[in-house]
Amino acid sequence: MHSKTFSPGPIVLMGSGETSPSSGAAFEEVAKCYPKPLRIAILETPAGFELNSPKVAGRVGEFLQNRLQNYHPYIDIIPARRKGTVFSPDNETILEPLYSANMIFMGPGSPTYATKQLSGSLAYDIIQARHRTGAALVLASAATIAIGCQALPVYEIYKAGMDLHWQPGLNFLHRFGLDVIIVPHWNNAEGGMELDTSHCFMGEKRFSELLELNLCHGTVIGIDEHTSLWIDISSNTIKVFGKGVVHIKNKGIEKELPSGTSESLDILGLFKIPTNWQDDIRPDVWKRLENYEYTENPSPSDDVSELVERREIARKAGHFDVADRLRLEVENLGWRILDTPDGSKLSKI
Repeated sequence: MHSKTFSPGPIVLMGSGETSPSSGAAFEEVAKCYPKPLRIAILETPAGFELNSPKVAGRVGEFLQNRLQNYHPYIDIIPARRKGTVFSPDNETILEPLYSANMIFMGPGSPTYATKQLSGSLAYDIIQARHRTGAALVLASAATIAIGCQALPVYEIYKAGMDLHWQPGLNFLHRFGLDVIIVPHWNNAEGGMELDTSHCFMGEKRFSELLELNLCHGTVIGIDEHTSLWIDISSNTIKVFGKGVVHIKNKGIEKELPSGTSESLDILGLFKIPTNWQDDIRPDVWKRLENYEYTENPSPSDDVSELVERREIARKAGHFDVADRLRLEVENLGWRILDTPDGSKLSKI
């Protein structure tokens, strides 16, 4: 039997704006739970189909490097983009930082793409194992949708005009007795007076029609923008942070939880602590986690350091095309550049 104890970390679901001040406050609440230096793993997976997925994840990394600087964060960007490629969520080499991360983050992209790439993957098994043994899981936007029992196909319906439907989600909380559907951007108003874009761009009427197709009969969690829901399995509680409201729809009962509210997890369903909390994850993950020893950050080679210095000079001179080219050269050598007020910092890919 694996000797690690069951001590799940917090799950933080953000309604929008992972790099906004309100989300920054939620990240800081998580950081307070862990010793310094804080080790953060950011997965590219939800945006892995996009050509700029490294920049999408990199922007979050730069934000956290600045916002959490008092916690001396060491940030790894994990390019787990697509199955069947060198950047696969089944590639053990690129997933290495997950084993030592205190905080695991996923954010923008496509919910259905994220679900497809993570379902049954090594990355998803490691994420679940680390969460159950203490790591925080912080999710925003597409990633919040993906972990529900059903995933809202936002792009497919809102952008491509497909018929109303759901796609299978990762159902992350099912192990704890909870089947939930998570809908960020609940109070979105980008459509103005002409178009209802609330309920994650579905609009209230169209979302009501979608609920009639709710095959998993999950509790709906609607999260306003600039609002976060903190789920603490260890203490059987949920808390609301930020500017807005969390909306709970459960068996015909609707409840609004404003910022500052604390409730029992039972508001989401029949919460339970699993007895066999290891048997749905491949044994080699538990074995690797048990024997894992964190090593200090590796040092970049002289070639990498020289490229970083040249890039810094190019940026200061306003030669941003040159700076972008040098950034790519650094990434090809296995390092990610994070731009901070104190200069460029490196993290190993």
